[in-house]
Amino acid sequence: MDMHLDHAGLGASREASREASARRAAALAPTCRGLNYYSIDKSVRDLLPLYMDATLLTHLEPRLSELGELAGNRLHDLSDQAERHPPVLHPRDPYGRDEEWVEYHPAYREMESIAFGRFGMHAMCHRAGVMGWESPMPPIAKYVFHYLFAQAEFGLLCPVNLTDSSSELVRRFATDELRKRYLDRMWSQDPATLLKCAQFMTEKIGGSDAGAAELVAVREGDHWRLWGEKWFCSNVDAELSVLLARPEGAPAGGRGLGLFLMPKVLPDGQRNSYRMMRLKEKLGSRSMASGEIVFEGAIAYQLGELDQGLKHMLVMVNSSRVSHLARAAGMMRRCLNEAMLAATHRNAFGRAIIDHPLMRRQLLKLMVPTEQALSALLYSATAPEKILRLLTPIAKYRACRDNIAVATGAMEARGGNGYIEDWPNARLVRDAHLGLIWEGTSNINALDAVQRAIGRASAQMALREDLVARLESATSLPGQYRMRLSAAIDDAVRFAEAVAARPENERFCRMASARLYHAITAAILACEGSRLGANGGDARRLVLSRFVLEHRLDAQAPTNLDGQRWEEEAIDLLLADQAVPITRATSILEA
Repeated sequence: MDMHLDHAGLGASREASREASARRAAALAPTCRGLNYYSIDKSVRDLLPLYMDATLLTHLEPRLSELGELAGNRLHDLSDQAERHPPVLHPRDPYGRDEEWVEYHPAYREMESIAFGRFGMHAMCHRAGVMGWESPMPPIAKYVFHYLFAQAEFGLLCPVNLTDSSSELVRRFATDELRKRYLDRMWSQDPATLLKCAQFMTEKIGGSDAGAAELVAVREGDHWRLWGEKWFCSNVDAELSVLLARPEGAPAGGRGLGLFLMPKVLPDGQRNSYRMMRLKEKLGSRSMASGEIVFEGAIAYQLGELDQGLKHMLVMVNSSRVSHLARAAGMMRRCLNEAMLAATHRNAFGRAIIDHPLMRRQLLKLMVPTEQALSALLYSATAPEKILRLLTPIAKYRACRDNIAVATGAMEARGGNGYIEDWPNARLVRDAHLGLIWEGTSNINALDAVQRAIGRASAQMALREDLVARLESATSLPGQYRMRLSAAIDDAVRFAEAVAARPENERFCRMASARLYHAITAAILACEGSRLGANGGDARRLVLSRFVLEHRLDAQAPTNLDGQRWEEEAIDLLLADQAVPITRATSILEA
């Protein structure tokens, strides 16, 4: 008897061994670590030929694959290290001088060398020679690189975008002397000469209300001196900063603000007269230093007309909003990929959770907004300015909000591990929230879209005309479904116009913006799916467009379950690895 107990006890004790623990760990679902984020992204690889010049795409594909490999491997690991070792502000240098400086972990510096040096993401649309291309690239090129980079690292894309968009402000509005002094270095890929840029806009008195800014600018010869403070400064220790300030004696409000460029170090080598007071302890984007600045007579240079500062700054804001759309689209793709891996490898009640009907429906709730955001990004990256005026605030508003829901849903798909910092989901949830704040909150973007882009500029006319033309050219679309999409666009535009017509309708601006986004993306998805399917490719985006119409544009609880039967075949097709033939896709549209 004792021998039997000893034998049983020996067997049980083996379950506490390292080997047994490793065996049980094999049951845990893996992450996307180790994958090539470009190679596994069939959607972006299918769509790029529709939106990018073929010669340029052929040239960039090896570099996109290179970044995809980095994002799933080295960049993934560097980002994790930088997140765990955030920047530190030192108030003095080693000699006791008041030369405050920010210390970054080496992982962050290596990520900078990848983004600024290896790929020139800040410069590729401004000068020739980046990645061997003979001329400046179109915006779609940089946004696809943002999309891939964001799947591994979110925070560093702020300095990348700020350097890119700030250089455009300098190019447009600076004097010849300032352009000669700074532009080439703002576009440099050499870390020894590169001048990275920051944006200092927010003050204690107002965040979204930039017109309330109190920072004072006093003219002194050919430059200005700044007095006051800024409350939330992104990339706080950058070599250059663009900011809004009120010239002494200027009127209150936005028309009284000027736009200025402020160097960290003056041409004579002296440190400029401003102080970094502290760094922000942020919920997300921890790798990038944000802080508070006090200006003690800092020298700055005027950009453009003094009473047009806020208008000039919006050039940068609109570009940044598309960058945020790219980041949201990329982060949603990462979240969807993580959720699919978890659902495929996790088992519950005797089978993989992806085989459970309820989980399959939940995965579609992650897939649909992810694919909407990618279509919105590629459409925005190639749209003319008259369409972007409305499209940009709508897409930034809705995609950044969807990013939070998708990140949360992906965390839930992984289960308890998704809530633990050892795994990627918790950070993805934290980082997703920042998109709601930067470059205008949801309210600000919705107000900009409805009250200004529609109410003042009638930008909806050009957008509707373009979408109608695209639908008419999608000849493989069933006629009845084309009419349904056209009606959805017309209804969304009419509602937005009605909201814009009366000030008391302001409370409906977010609803109007969301309806526009869903109608636009449903049409774009259908056009993409039609073109791909007609050429013998994957027509799944046609199916996705119906999900947008029925579950996002007209989201109502189903009362007739028989009317939902089409979803069963649609979900099976969308969760499978095989391409969806256009005949199957169109049959689902007509079901």
